[in-house]
Amino acid sequence: QVQLDESGGGLVQAGGSLRLSCAASGRTFSTSAMGWFRQAPGKEREFVAFINWIGTSTYYADSVKGRFTISRDNVKNTVFLQMNNLKPEDTAVYYCSAGVPFRDYGGYTDREADYSSWGQGTQVTVSS
Repeated sequence: QVQLDESGGGLVQAGGSLRLSCAASGRTFSTSAMGWFRQAPGKEREFVAFINWIGTSTYYADSVKGRFTISRDNVKNTVFLQMNNLKPEDTAVYYCSAGVPFRDYGGYTDREADYSSWGQGTQVTVSS
């Protein structure tokens, strides 16, 4: 499994931006699809974004499409989530996750069960 460590969260006003990073350790990062999920207080964890293991395919939840961008650097073993035009409803703990190495998932997956490793999360708070 790969170990994941998120950073970059914080407090931002509505309309602002944040860039989350997820540093991975382990030899399988560059061959694993990666995802970002989030969990707001009192709600279930939900899918945010997906990127395949070579970085050529991405997929987003409708709620963040056009505002968030997922990317990865397989040399630095890091995946990023650029979040622009943030809204109060984006307030949540954000988690990065790693899929099973070399699994294609038919293009993308938004299912928690398809991700085998999880970070501890980073808090994002958007004030109105």
